Amino acid sequence: MENYRQHNGTATNLLILLSFGNLQELKLLIFLLVLAVYIITLVGNFLILIVVSMDKKLHTPMYFFLGNLSFLEIWYTANITPKMLVDLLRKEKTIYLVGCFIQLYIFCALGTVECFLLLLMSYDRYLAICNPLHYVKLMNWNYCFKLTAGTWLWGFLLAAGLNFIVSTSLTLCGPNQVDHFFCDLTPLLKLSCSDTHPAEVAIFVACFAVSLFPFLLTITSYINIISTILKIPSSSGKTKAFSTCSSHLIIVTIFYGTLAITYIVSVGTQSVELNKILSLLYTVLTPMFNPIVYSLRNKDVKEALTKFLGKVSDFSYWAKAFQLY
Repeated sequence: MENYRQHNGTATNLLILLSFGNLQELKLLIFLLVLAVYIITLVGNFLILIVVSMDKKLHTPMYFFLGNLSFLEIWYTANITPKMLVDLLRKEKTIYLVGCFIQLYIFCALGTVECFLLLLMSYDRYLAICNPLHYVKLMNWNYCFKLTAGTWLWGFLLAAGLNFIVSTSLTLCGPNQVDHFFCDLTPLLKLSCSDTHPAEVAIFVACFAVSLFPFLLTITSYINIISTILKIPSSSGKTKAFSTCSSHLIIVTIFYGTLAITYIVSVGTQSVELNKILSLLYTVLTPMFNPIVYSLRNKDVKEALTKFLGKVSDFSYWAKAFQLY
């Protein structure tokens, strides 16, 4: 990507993020809310990672995928939220052009990985409920690791291809101002003085590949899961089977529901500020729900968290850890 060419002919490698410029009176409130959500997100997802790693009861494919999801959410929010918080407190909100595309790349890559991780989690529940006798053989650790590694590799490769097409097909010029709080695709397209059609086609294809396709497969998995659960004769059996996938179903609903609302509203309105507020939903708020839902709705995770927090609050635990005895 060449330097940004402004109207006056001056070349610069700096972009200005307008952030929430038209909502100055809400700047402090937005800062405090985002900071609180960010802290909860970090603490919650780190706790999920710790208990999944330490508790042998959670050493199963389902919780291995959950650990990957928590690890992803930590970096997903860290890519955007810290800089946004700093920008809310300062007057000059700049980002280097290369930094902008790195942020966009990480955002697209982790978003892609999340869609397919959610798909893997639904596939795991599908095998466990619809094919329980062969579950251990089908979802063995070797297969589990390969699926997860493939998901991460696919996400970063696809994002690399998309970023390459966008960065090479656009000629950025004019005022070097990005009307957003992070480097998203749509505001970057608005800065182009060249034909954006190739980039728009690439974005459309990528969106289908990373969101609609795994969403349809996830829905298909849950149609089969619910159909199987309804065939279970006893009510206790139905409740037990549904409890193993209810947390994940809530996470999927929140994730895709947020994306759907954001897309529908953004298409129906020209309000840039409203679109920014909606962007906060999937960049800041949604990652917080993962540990909250699993700690409240999942019995195994709840017990593991209670056990771990009990150890942490016990002085003898720390004494043994640091070999003070």
